[in-house]
Amino acid sequence: MKYFDDLETRPEAQRLEEQFAALPGLIAIAKGSAAHFGRMLADVDPDSVTDPAALARLPVTRKSDLIRLQADHPPLGGLVSDWGSIGRILQSPGPINDPEGARTGYWRLGRALFAAGFRRGDMVQNCFSYHFTPGGWIFDDACRSLGCPVFPAGVGNTEQQVNAMVGLDVAGYVGTPSFLRIILEKAAEMGVALPRLTKGLVSGEAFLPPQRAAFRDAGIQVHQCYATADLGLIAFESPGPDGAVEGMVVDEGVIVEIVRPGTGDPVPPGEVGEVVVTSFTPEYPLIRFATGDMSAVLPGESPCGRTNMRIKGWMGRADQTTKVKGMFVHPEQVAAVMKRFPALGRGRLVVSHDTQSNDVMTLRCESAEGPDDALAARVSEAVQAVTKLKGVIEIVPPDSLPNDGKVIEDVRRFD
Repeated sequence: MKYFDDLETRPEAQRLEEQFAALPGLIAIAKGSAAHFGRMLADVDPDSVTDPAALARLPVTRKSDLIRLQADHPPLGGLVSDWGSIGRILQSPGPINDPEGARTGYWRLGRALFAAGFRRGDMVQNCFSYHFTPGGWIFDDACRSLGCPVFPAGVGNTEQQVNAMVGLDVAGYVGTPSFLRIILEKAAEMGVALPRLTKGLVSGEAFLPPQRAAFRDAGIQVHQCYATADLGLIAFESPGPDGAVEGMVVDEGVIVEIVRPGTGDPVPPGEVGEVVVTSFTPEYPLIRFATGDMSAVLPGESPCGRTNMRIKGWMGRADQTTKVKGMFVHPEQVAAVMKRFPALGRGRLVVSHDTQSNDVMTLRCESAEGPDDALAARVSEAVQAVTKLKGVIEIVPPDSLPNDGKVIEDVRRFD
């Protein structure tokens, strides 16, 4: 079987017709069963939303609003339509609560695994975290939906990770690209060969060309997908007949719009804008959900034969929220850290890459008292407690940070 299912190769006109024939029913569920959408879509007739122009007239719900919505209407902001169909509540940094449906295939990521070369029976080592955050569960669900046995390895313990790969005859890796590099380096240090490991699907952070080349040289074909804890799969890489990849194919279970940041207005094809997604997930029916991520539509169809729209993939954030080592970091979290230390002035979190392309967080804090190692150590502990990530702390003189309103500055390059 060349494709995950027949939906991937249907003509564009058929896809458009079938999705917009189903959309009024989804909107009716959201409006009638999820309190947030009941309020937001109170004046909308679901049966009138039957084409892209009508969809574009609906209001957006922003990911950046979820913290407030969930605080005002706990635990999930009034966005769940059927609590009996929810199997788990997970939590992303922010904190943001994320529901997982009880059914297998809820996140729809099996399609991305299939495009990356995974097949039924492949043993998969899942190196996303299963603790608190949804990543491990999202990819675990994908493996089970495709018929792949999965080893829930999580992160850390690199020597044990290598031994497990050998002992379990692991064929595929899922996790962040940086952690796969760490595992391969540990295997080389141990003198252990991993000949069965030939495929991978990565997400959660930028997948840089040097990483892709290094994995290929190691005999591992690694591809990436674009997914979020709110929506599941949005788009995925799909290699053509020659193995080349250009952009990402949009998942069949969503409608993707690219809009001008801060608005709900679609931009012309090819123009960079914010990714807005409508997900055909009745348990958690997100209608025009603005992700805060930037991307653009690519012209033409994928050479792999899949006919859905292609996007360039992740191209940064429309707001100051950013993703570090697969975890979102929000301006509100930086503010929460700074409030713990009244002696500090302004703070600015700078996200960069080290020489190995690993993400690095540096929190620069203004203080009239000058450098203070003990204070920096306490701030570091607060950063880890609030964001679940380690950060470097720099104490700087007052008024030395730019007066531009930025709380998070992402200086990483992804080209």
